[in-house]
Amino acid sequence: MNQQAPDTPLAELAGSIREWGHELGFQQVGIAGVDIAADEERLMRWLEQGRHGAMGYMERHGRRRARPQEVIPGTLRVIAARMDYLPAQARDADEVLSDAERGYVSRYALGRDYHKVLRSRLAQLAEKIREHSASRSHRVFVDSGPILEKAFARDAGLGWIGKHTNLLHRHAGSWFFLGEILTDLPLPVDQPATNHCGTCRACIDICPTRAIVAPYELDATRCISYLTIELRTAIPLEFRKALGNRIYGCDDCQLVCPWNKFARFAAEHDFTPRHGLDEAKLVELFAWNEEEFLARTEGSAIRRIGYECWSRNIAVALGNAPTTDEVVRALASRKDDPSALVREHVQWALEQHGSLSG
Repeated sequence: MNQQAPDTPLAELAGSIREWGHELGFQQVGIAGVDIAADEERLMRWLEQGRHGAMGYMERHGRRRARPQEVIPGTLRVIAARMDYLPAQARDADEVLSDAERGYVSRYALGRDYHKVLRSRLAQLAEKIREHSASRSHRVFVDSGPILEKAFARDAGLGWIGKHTNLLHRHAGSWFFLGEILTDLPLPVDQPATNHCGTCRACIDICPTRAIVAPYELDATRCISYLTIELRTAIPLEFRKALGNRIYGCDDCQLVCPWNKFARFAAEHDFTPRHGLDEAKLVELFAWNEEEFLARTEGSAIRRIGYECWSRNIAVALGNAPTTDEVVRALASRKDDPSALVREHVQWALEQHGSLSG
């Protein structure tokens, strides 16, 4: 192994880290410091307003999310990386959204679970850093720990946080995943990205549930991604019609963002759609039993919500679908579902079609 000496200049090492990141499939790697005090205060206000809803883990970690040096003692820098995920092979998102008989799955969840893909690559990058430096501490995170990843990614130059609260890049839009390595190396930091949202409010105006309550402010309890993924209880009645045919997540704010005209399709094969979930019919998905659900979501981020919430979501979408004998029969077939949660949403859906008898 052509190993660099531990005293290799840090700037040279930082350049190597970026190169290694590209070799591992990341489109960009940057380095940030650990001081994001302003973001910490915004997080605390957001929590005080209860906008995290049932996501108790957000509140449990509180300020630590903005203090990586408390998460992993000795941390001096956050190495942030991004990887494009928009699958070229998927059916057009707008076409699926406009076809109420099909289920819409957020583009990020159509292929292999991104946690597994990015964590593996970041672990390889972290090992490479360890081999070529005097680092004694590093830890990999992929949406899996108490880290305000978008704030650190912004400070690492990977993009700015848009009005929809997603990270945006001038030449890549927002269709990418983020991951981080916490390190004890005092690497030179990158320039934070500047904001380019301007006066645009397309994401605010398009949100079906008005979850973007003000520019740069998201009320997660109104967000369809939260309602279909994070929430484990009944979906509030006031939001059910707005869900339309979205059965796992929502991409509306990204689909209308002007910066996404620069987005690039994923180069990573693992993000290719599986089991036809980019255009599957609702009645077919609703007919899956739990064994089929587990088999067809193996290795997918979708599995985390479980069969019960998956069925709950599809029941709502079927309630919003055009009234046909096929739809009513599908719903009626699960009126006596073992899950009280599913039964309640099936009943609501049948009422939308003027049918309780099936």
